[in-house]
Amino acid sequence: MSDLNSNDHRIVGVLSRLEAVIDAENAAIGNDPKFDLDRSNSIKSRCLYDMTMLFSSKRPLELDPEHKVHLETVKSKLQINNTKVKAHMEAVRDIADMIKETVAAAEADGTYSEAQFRAIELS
Repeated sequence: MSDLNSNDHRIVGVLSRLEAVIDAENAAIGNDPKFDLDRSNSIKSRCLYDMTMLFSSKRPLELDPEHKVHLETVKSKLQINNTKVKAHMEAVRDIADMIKETVAAAEADGTYSEAQFRAIELS
């Protein structure tokens, strides 16, 4: 197998892995509460790193037409993924803020907080 064919095989492999990870993540975000987003992100990052290393010797403009199409498909799915991950993280922050507010409200039930109690001089 020539280096060119080997390189083409690796391009297809890394793009296919990245696409599969993105597809799974896009399907799971908002639908599967047990989905391990951290693990998925690690795999996605590894695929992006592999792609960067693979393309360090070959520009995307130099790719075969079918690889260019595949790259554009993955890029489009990655943009959707970016939007979904941002929305997910915003929802997580909103829920965390609501929990903090609920805890703060429960602690402010008319009694002194520990900090307020320490600030009062007892004579």
